[in-house]
Amino acid sequence: MLDFKKPELSDMSWVNSCLSHANSLNCEYTFGNVFCWVDSYSIQIAHYKDFFICRWDITPEVAYSVPLGEGDFTDAVNQIIEDAKNLGAKPRIYGITEGYMLMLQEAFLGKFTYEFDMGINDYIYSVPKMISLSGKKYHGKRNHISNFKKNNPDWCFEKIDENNISDCLKMHEEWLKENGSENDEDFIEEFNAVKIAFNHFDELGFVGGLIRTNSKVVAYCLGEPQMNGKCFVTHFEKAFSTVQGAYPIINQEFSKNCLSEYEYVNREEDLGLEGLRRAKQSYYPEIILEKCVAHYND
Repeated sequence: MLDFKKPELSDMSWVNSCLSHANSLNCEYTFGNVFCWVDSYSIQIAHYKDFFICRWDITPEVAYSVPLGEGDFTDAVNQIIEDAKNLGAKPRIYGITEGYMLMLQEAFLGKFTYEFDMGINDYIYSVPKMISLSGKKYHGKRNHISNFKKNNPDWCFEKIDENNISDCLKMHEEWLKENGSENDEDFIEEFNAVKIAFNHFDELGFVGGLIRTNSKVVAYCLGEPQMNGKCFVTHFEKAFSTVQGAYPIINQEFSKNCLSEYEYVNREEDLGLEGLRRAKQSYYPEIILEKCVAHYND
């Protein structure tokens, strides 16, 4: 039986221990991602034997992560199926990558169908390429950065810490107003997740960076490393669209100053938004990590 509870900071140690066995670069496989979005998606977690299982309670539907950890995978999936049935819900397992889909197919032959959605695929980039931006395909990015430096000779990069977090929050509030999004439910939920991230920045092991011009923050981003040690996940990134080159320069400077020890940076999904998809594709991802939803049909 699965015993679900709201995630707390005290859960981070055992969750990370389970996540260290995750066979995927999936952006969702970090404790900080679960902790920051807990209220938006009614997230609960369960510690079953040596597995971490996440449940998203979005009425009227319920979704689960694959069991992450080590041990009897089939038994853990059966626990998910039983939990969903006890809730009167159809079992759904979200964000399944190829390796876990093969495990489900082998253990539950013909009992799951798999629904793919481009909007939930992860965009994963080579950190060295994000730092150098060399070659013809990044010519436009280099031009935007050159123009930014030319137009803002006093610009600077800073790593985020307790001394500049309030400046980032102020910038985010201005960004909401600039985009007419201060009353948009999705953007409000994102800002709430951002505030949780900043309120527990050090405890969660987050890393972030910002760009200033004329002493004002015009761009920032933050995220956390995956337990595999080779991939960093950028959870949040904001820049003023009115400042030409702000997005490209925060991307490059953050990669250069904070991510050089990692092979990859996962910049998460495009959510099916065409503008966001074009922006992510313009950086030529090293990997587009396909994910699907498994529906139990037995």
